[in-house]
Amino acid sequence: MKITKEEVLHVAHLARLDIDESNMDALADQVGKILDYVDILSRVDTEGVKPTTHAIFLTNPFREDVETVHMDRKKVLLNAPDKQDGNFVVPKVIE
Repeated sequence: MKITKEEVLHVAHLARLDIDESNMDALADQVGKILDYVDILSRVDTEGVKPTTHAIFLTNPFREDVETVHMDRKKVLLNAPDKQDGNFVVPKVIE
């Protein structure tokens, strides 16, 4: 599919891209080749092929959300290198 310079400029304007005039012919040729390839793909017979949303089967890696009892604060703070007023003390990370 032949793409004109005007079409490339129009799409570049829509995408807010500044295209160098010296690259215009090469870019138009590359976009044309991409569209030719997409045209080839559109001719593939997909009759009887179920639509998919992913190329692989996905499963939810998360566990069920189950309510549990919290650990005792005093027991948790036994492992803390530094604590103050029942809370962990950590180094400041934001200036």
